[in-house]
Amino acid sequence: MPRDNMASLIQKVARQARATFAELPLADAGAFHHNLGQLRKLMETIRPEDLNLRPRRSDGPPLHPHQGPPVTYMHICETECFSMGVFLLQRGACIPLHDHPGMHGLLKVLYGNVAIKCFDKEEEDKGAAAGAAALGVQFNPPLVQCQRAALRRSLLHCSEVLTETSGPCLLTPLHGNMHQIDALDGPAAFLDILAPPYDPDVGRDCHYFKVLQVSESAAKANPVPPEPQQPEAVWLLEVPQPADFWCGGEPYPGPKVSH
Repeated sequence: MPRDNMASLIQKVARQARATFAELPLADAGAFHHNLGQLRKLMETIRPEDLNLRPRRSDGPPLHPHQGPPVTYMHICETECFSMGVFLLQRGACIPLHDHPGMHGLLKVLYGNVAIKCFDKEEEDKGAAAGAAALGVQFNPPLVQCQRAALRRSLLHCSEVLTETSGPCLLTPLHGNMHQIDALDGPAAFLDILAPPYDPDVGRDCHYFKVLQVSESAAKANPVPPEPQQPEAVWLLEVPQPADFWCGGEPYPGPKVSH
């Protein structure tokens, strides 16, 4: 049964999101971090019943592509400074590695288990191909000339499994900004807040990436000493949206949110 504070809780989250992100770019860093902390605390308490969601179960094999979308989005609300919704993932579904240009984001698992791998985004890395060549880095398979401009160097920010008892996962414009999300063991759902929302017209389009494999023979021939206590460096290639990934839509069944 829904909790008595169902409507006020998701409404509080929306209002706190507006208070947190309305002043981006930052006018007062202290106030921003205080508001962000309050928002994370509110999101920690969200449960499926607060959104009129019932955890979906599946004991069978992963969904066949022709049986429905691997990922479904329930839109809750959107303003000029943030968007909020719920992603539903079928068993075995993956949201491919993608970015959030100039955006903050919070992800709170509602049910199920998700593996999330996050990468730090360098501000501008126009010379990634030249940098790789200078380090003697070669890829397997090798890059063709037209791929070199799409090469990016990044750092592994975190790799972890999140459950409904985990706190919200945070991304910022530079840290953890690119991530991949996989549903483990069964269906999963998470509440998602992005600030500001995606908007291709102002340069906030979604881009997809894949992690490149470095040629072992080249790595052995040109070893790069690891820096102590430094995140793992990885090479990413920007790619089109994967053909096996698509996102459907369903109506949001929870309390109406005003903003």
